[in-house]
Amino acid sequence: MELQTLRGEIDVIDKELLELFDRRLDVAVKIAACKQEHKLPVHDPAREREKLYSLRGAAREGRESYVTALCSLLFDISRAEQERLLAPGCELTDMIENALKNTANLFPERAVVACQGTEGAYSQLAAEKLFALPSIMYCATFDGVFAAVDGGLCAYGVLPLENSTAGSINQVYDLMMRYPFSIVRSARLKIDHCLLAKEGTGIKDIKEVFSHEQAVAQCAGFIKNLGCKVTVCENTAVAARMASASPRPDVAALSSRNCAALYGLQRLAESVQDQGNNYTRFICVAKETAIYPGADKTSLMLTIPHKPGSLYHILARFYIHNINLVKLESRPIPNRDFEFMFYFDLDTPVYSPALFQVLRELRGLCDEIHYLGSYSEVV
Repeated sequence: MELQTLRGEIDVIDKELLELFDRRLDVAVKIAACKQEHKLPVHDPAREREKLYSLRGAAREGRESYVTALCSLLFDISRAEQERLLAPGCELTDMIENALKNTANLFPERAVVACQGTEGAYSQLAAEKLFALPSIMYCATFDGVFAAVDGGLCAYGVLPLENSTAGSINQVYDLMMRYPFSIVRSARLKIDHCLLAKEGTGIKDIKEVFSHEQAVAQCAGFIKNLGCKVTVCENTAVAARMASASPRPDVAALSSRNCAALYGLQRLAESVQDQGNNYTRFICVAKETAIYPGADKTSLMLTIPHKPGSLYHILARFYIHNINLVKLESRPIPNRDFEFMFYFDLDTPVYSPALFQVLRELRGLCDEIHYLGSYSEVV
């Protein structure tokens, strides 16, 4: 049989499938009206479970899993159509609409900003990229940055979230579960680590290197070739300060080139990270929800039921509404065995009706929804 003939058969079947799909959605709309009249919830898990069991049992041998996947998607689409008709708004979408209405038209140029570390830290450089004139408050820890924002000591906090070489900064993700906040902007910063030491020290003299654990991970190959001891400290700028204050002539710091002048050190080697294309993404957080013009990214944290298929149903909603998922990260929830919080970055304008629809639909699929903010990124 010719390929063209077989494709013609597929075309006929697809046309029939489309007609049946439309009929099915039309009936789903009528069911939505019945549920509304009798005050019944849209989601009926017992009915879906019974349907899947029956359909899988009727499937041809060897195709049971395909039938399950297809029917699960059909159920998701039907439920989405019913929720669109029955639940045009919700508390979360109302909050976003209020933030859009009440946020200033321009991102502030001046602000008091909390950063982790000390003068010369990469967080400081990110803050200066985000704000024209930041007044920077330094905190010893990431926890301190969140606490400063939460306590009203400053308007904003700037924190590193992920690095293109070393990956996510898990401590910040964990703190995001503890503190109420809103991401209002993000920035991508090129990270160039330098080996800094006192004047007169040669690279062969170095016996110990100070730096932050992320910088150590990003420069693992260089450090291995040095063959020296590594001491992890809370920040790359703190590392430069420690090297400067140490009475020893055989210590060095992995830090930014800015720290050389700040702490009276010389640059023994530059751009020593293993990957030349080394970037860190920083987020700017505020206590209140604010959405500035141009916001084209949205971040969410979701807790979902601990059972097979839960994450699939979430991902299916993004697919149905053509929303691009650019990051998915899971973190264990403290004091809850084998339960995880999922972090999502969505590449979609906050003004998109599809985003609002997805947020409405997620209510019935998640145990908890944490809206982290909609924002733009400075590159």
